[in-house]
Amino acid sequence: MIDAAQIDHLAALARLELTAEERQTMQDDLTRVLGYFEQLRDVPTGGAEPMQRPVTLVNVLRDDVPGETFPQSVVSALAPETEGGFIRVPRTVEAD
Repeated sequence: MIDAAQIDHLAALARLELTAEERQTMQDDLTRVLGYFEQLRDVPTGGAEPMQRPVTLVNVLRDDVPGETFPQSVVSALAPETEGGFIRVPRTVEAD
């Protein structure tokens, strides 16, 4: 079902460098997965009602009620580094 060119294309999209053995394993695995989908296509589903979930879910969230907060001096004392009354954190996104 899946050929080598498709595996190469998927590997390029995922930025993966696969060995010949890994390509073959990936090809076999994906062919097997698609085979399962083919089997599912043959399952008779006529008369089955569509549903979103197999069980009914109930939201059990608590009310959003403000509570006591810590004073800034306590929070600042717990922070590894502060600057100008604010907590300083490491940069996670680099600017260009």
